[in-house]
Amino acid sequence: IVGLSGGVDSSVAANLLKEEGYEVIGLFMKNWHDESVTLSNECPWLEDSNDAMLVAEKLGIPFQTVDLSKEYKERIVDYMFDEYAKGRTPNPDILCNREVKFDIFLKAALKLKADFVATGHYCQKETIEVDGKEVHRLLAGADKNKDQSYFLCQLNQEQLSKALFT
Repeated sequence: IVGLSGGVDSSVAANLLKEEGYEVIGLFMKNWHDESVTLSNECPWLEDSNDAMLVAEKLGIPFQTVDLSKEYKERIVDYMFDEYAKGRTPNPDILCNREVKFDIFLKAALKLKADFVATGHYCQKETIEVDGKEVHRLLAGADKNKDQSYFLCQLNQEQLSKALFT
């Protein structure tokens, strides 16, 4: 399953994985749809979803949408405002990867019988053996200027075992 956002990174990841012989399914995460707090009458998630659907169509892969907006609000937005209220500066991107993309989204992908999840993050993963056990190591991307491993720094071994990075 590729977390297909409609953006360049996830679109390229889906294409590369397809070229590598993976059976790829695009799954769009709807993380926000509360129109009462948007700055305009635009509906950005709908446009993003349409972009993702067009990418899936172009690549010839199945496409689905999953609504994670309730969980996103509870795990990310509420936390973020609570941290601001305490005078701290949270990093919602790191939290979103740990709590949404590689937890709730990953579980949804596994229910669809996926072996792996890819999101288009630019980084690398290495699997080594330590004392007879597989250990997954998150590594910086080959191009340090594009590296996004920082945003995935809180993923655990189970989450990394199911992650593909292209």
